[in-house]
Amino acid sequence: MLQPLRKPTEAEPGRLGRLAKLPVFFDLKDRRAVLVGGSPGAAWKAELLAAAGARVDIYASDVSAEMEALLARGAADGMLVLHRRNWSADILTDAALAVADLEDEAEAFAAAARWAGVPVNVVDKPGFCDFQFGSVVNRSPVVIGISTDGAAPILGQAIRRKIETLLHPSVASWAAFAKHLRDRVQQHLQPGMARRAFWERFSDLAFQGRPPESFGGTVEAVLEQIATEPVQRVGRVTLVGAGPGDAELLTLKAMRALQSADVILFDDLVSEDVLELARREAKRLMVGKRGGRASCAQGDINDLMTRLALQGKQVVRLKSGDPMIFGRAGEEIEHLENAGVPVDVVPGITAGIAMASALGVSLTHRDMAQSVRFATGCAKTG
Repeated sequence: MLQPLRKPTEAEPGRLGRLAKLPVFFDLKDRRAVLVGGSPGAAWKAELLAAAGARVDIYASDVSAEMEALLARGAADGMLVLHRRNWSADILTDAALAVADLEDEAEAFAAAARWAGVPVNVVDKPGFCDFQFGSVVNRSPVVIGISTDGAAPILGQAIRRKIETLLHPSVASWAAFAKHLRDRVQQHLQPGMARRAFWERFSDLAFQGRPPESFGGTVEAVLEQIATEPVQRVGRVTLVGAGPGDAELLTLKAMRALQSADVILFDDLVSEDVLELARREAKRLMVGKRGGRASCAQGDINDLMTRLALQGKQVVRLKSGDPMIFGRAGEEIEHLENAGVPVDVVPGITAGIAMASALGVSLTHRDMAQSVRFATGCAKTG
């Protein structure tokens, strides 16, 4: 019995989930910040504000040893100025933001700051805060902020440690060069594939865990070489295995493919959690086939992948399980190669393996099995 046909349909990206706080990055370079308090906690906030380039006016009649030490050594940027007196409302004039470590006067300070139109943070008093400080991963100009909305600061610190281990310190150097190169890239490379190819090559180098200088000669020469490499006129198709549905079971290579795709052709069984990991700007087309239901013809899918790749698009064909196990991958690879389109395959966890793992059953227990066989429930003939 022939299945009813349907055409590939465009799907909207999933709705952005609720944010407990809006993550923003506030420019404090050469701006005035007010800090009230001389405690160790206040010293840390003062150093953080100054590191962002602020002139920090500190108001405290008594200061801790930590604050004294900070004032003696100075911050990485900005300026620290101590005023040995208590705060008053007039100190908030022209402030970009205000921070205080106060007990008895917390409510009064927050009210004064809001009256002056200054964003305010009172340490450990979330009810009086317009913004919060999170854990920071510093690879400046790459800066990563982590917030748990005040619910679990220790968890935020643990997340920071995880990210610290993933990001090589040399990322900072590469990001700094990228900042200087941006104008030149925009002047010399056309928008679209040329620029994108340059930045993808640049990022590949940045994540090799080596500083720019280690590539020999000047970094300028290395980047010029990247920029002058010919850009492929034909795009590429990557067949990606989405696994059994759990996004955490994706490979790192699958994640990279999803993040660099221009178009994603996905099956009905691919979970929303997996699709959420894709580049949000990527166009998403549902091309699923389901037994006994309206399905996209394989020929239409083959033609669509080919047409998009010949337009220079980076195409991801996202399949549940593993593309090479009952996934029609062989037919797609043959069709694309005949059209001159390069193809990559990123394996995924096939449903048979996933089910065995979920049940805790070894498929090759030495006392019971010497082979594993996967059999289709429906042959080509139906």
